[in-house]
Amino acid sequence: MMKYNLSDIARIVGGNLAGCDLEVTAVATDSRSYAMTGDTLFVAMQGVNHDAHNHISEVQERGVKAFMVEHAVSLGEGCGAVIVNNSLVALQALATHHRKQFGGKVVAITGSNGKTTVKEWIAQCAPRDAKIFRSPRSYNSQLGVALSLLMLDNTYNVAIIEAGISQKGEMERLRNIIAPDMVIFTSIGDAHAQGFASLEEKISEKIALAKTANTIIYHSAYSTLAEAIKAKYSDRTLIDANFALAPKMADHASQCNAEIVATFFAEMGYTAPDFSQLQPVAMRLEVKQGVENSVIIDDSYSADLNSLSIALDNLRSVASHRKTMLILSDILQSGNDVYTEVARMVREAGIDNFVGIGATLSQHRTLFNSNSIFFASTEEAMANISQLDVADHAILIKGNRASRMERLSHRLEQHSHTTVLEVDLQAMARNINYFRSKIGSTTQLIAMVKASGYGAGEVEVAQMLQKQGIAYLAVAFADEGVALREGGITMPIVVLNADDASFDTMIAHSLEPEIYSFRSLSSFVQAVDHADKINYPIHLKIDSGMHRLGFMEEDVEALNQALAHSAQSVRVASIFTHLCVADDTTQDDFSKEQISKFDRISSAIMASLPYRPLRHAAASEAMLRFEEARFDMCRLGIGLYGFSTTASEALEAVSTLRTRIVQIRTLHEGNTVGYGRNGKIERESRIATIPVGYADGLNRHLGNGAWEMLVGGQRAKTIGNICMDSCMIDITDIEGVEEGDIVEIFSAKRGNTAEDMARVLGTIPYEVLTSVAKRVKRIYINE
Repeated sequence: MMKYNLSDIARIVGGNLAGCDLEVTAVATDSRSYAMTGDTLFVAMQGVNHDAHNHISEVQERGVKAFMVEHAVSLGEGCGAVIVNNSLVALQALATHHRKQFGGKVVAITGSNGKTTVKEWIAQCAPRDAKIFRSPRSYNSQLGVALSLLMLDNTYNVAIIEAGISQKGEMERLRNIIAPDMVIFTSIGDAHAQGFASLEEKISEKIALAKTANTIIYHSAYSTLAEAIKAKYSDRTLIDANFALAPKMADHASQCNAEIVATFFAEMGYTAPDFSQLQPVAMRLEVKQGVENSVIIDDSYSADLNSLSIALDNLRSVASHRKTMLILSDILQSGNDVYTEVARMVREAGIDNFVGIGATLSQHRTLFNSNSIFFASTEEAMANISQLDVADHAILIKGNRASRMERLSHRLEQHSHTTVLEVDLQAMARNINYFRSKIGSTTQLIAMVKASGYGAGEVEVAQMLQKQGIAYLAVAFADEGVALREGGITMPIVVLNADDASFDTMIAHSLEPEIYSFRSLSSFVQAVDHADKINYPIHLKIDSGMHRLGFMEEDVEALNQALAHSAQSVRVASIFTHLCVADDTTQDDFSKEQISKFDRISSAIMASLPYRPLRHAAASEAMLRFEEARFDMCRLGIGLYGFSTTASEALEAVSTLRTRIVQIRTLHEGNTVGYGRNGKIERESRIATIPVGYADGLNRHLGNGAWEMLVGGQRAKTIGNICMDSCMIDITDIEGVEEGDIVEIFSAKRGNTAEDMARVLGTIPYEVLTSVAKRVKRIYINE
């Protein structure tokens, strides 16, 4: 555990101490984190769209007294602060110093893919006496690496630190902080490649991590990476994992990862890893809909103090208006005070209901609230699951791999459908940041979550958007807005298809209407007056050329008079329009004409108002292509979900529709597959049946070889017609496929995205995403 006085920190990082010289033993950088006490150092950082210095007063109210800040702030009695030029740089300097105090071996892992998998496989297979620390999940960024190293203490023999980069110069900074004794390179590929001019430049940046390392483990299957390592570091101990003994894995990447793990074990002198004990790697927290209006956060394969702290923060974020429940297994960490610390964390997090599972945890029941429930094993918990009142709870399930607590997660899930739509909320956040980097910090964003968040799910996506500081949400109908309010969303919500019948409901739930005609304006003013409201926000739609809805230029004078007449009832929050061909470069003249017309109309309206409403015209494509269309705010729609004609290489698809093979059979030449006998077998073939069909949103036109799904990363064509609840794929040319293996129907991988599927169908990604049926379970993954 880190332990420093603020005066020590000031000396280490080159800062100035203001106020009291306090001792700190932990670091927090998010003002929303529950895990902050009197001995926490809160590090305030400034970003493009946030400034943590604005939250220092509320952090002080929660008992925090020690701060690292970039300028002088108001400090309460007994508080102290280290003032630095750049908080991130200073935190990295502190982490660099702390790493130097570590007496064990530091191992860094990097690569395009497989970093977290290799790290977690090492931890799963390591001998109990190895005492390995590993950085939590994907804590591999400039901030994450620093936070990981500050968790280190000398009760560990080995520290495994994951290092990830997205642009030039970052790896050199990480290398200076980590100072690894050994480096493991997993793979090289196009993941996060947009920050590099070429693959060669990316490799050069990656291998800089090993500049001072004595030992380097790599895999010659990635030949370009291997040759670069051998050319640069011929004077080091280089170990090619290609010759390690490992069992046959399901796919090439997993095989390479297993051989890298086996090589690491041999180099460390450990007994050979037992890969039969591997459990699924919890790359990210999974959020699922549970029974009785509950939400399940599934973290079934990881139970240690560091990851528990992170998961509890996530629970607080997801819970919103719900009560919270933690279901926790024994923690397999040494130390007499482990469960004392767990009990403290549970209290500090304000957990409403605690469930402990395991013999050791049960022995420490007196540390926890008297209404906590304990079971000696997962089996006992499963048998008595009816004792748990899970209704309207956010439930974090967290267990060590031996406890197999995923069984509890499955029992509490609302849907048991094998097919799931996996939504990567972190990829969505990175898409937001990409658009923000293009439009600048002064332009706000309104995010489109209509049609159930383009199929991704409205409440869960909205919670992430609210956390990201998006200015507005937009839905199509009032019912969608009501669902968001009932889900605990408090930010402004615009209803785009507002009609008279929904006005009372909208006002009751603080939803803001799009007003597009004199009739809708008059009707809404009446509804506002009836509800005894004043200055209710509305959003004026201007028809600048799309000719769907909106006020025309000739309506401006009459509109200004109507607004003046109703000035006590409603206030114009924004004026906006819709560009109809912003993605078509051949019609840019028409788009520019629309933008000019909107500017003229909206300016005339604003001139008549005693205040200045926001203006917005640009959606995802237009905000990238037409700077003049950005005005005060832009609407982020399909770009949020990872699709763009202009920026396809920079964005990440956020949704993966996947299922599992339920049966495999071998069919001989002359047989047919499916309804209508359209699937002709022309050679001996292995045919897999998967439980997804047109009732799940899989278009029937994708049958008979029109679409290819991914099995173990390899392509398998559909064969025969798509059925209502199932379809068949040809896996003949894919080795080692077994029943139960995962099939990606569409994914984030290029060539297999929803956009690629839309291209095959002659439609747009919107239709593919919004067609995924409600009966398909949604899973939300977060770092």
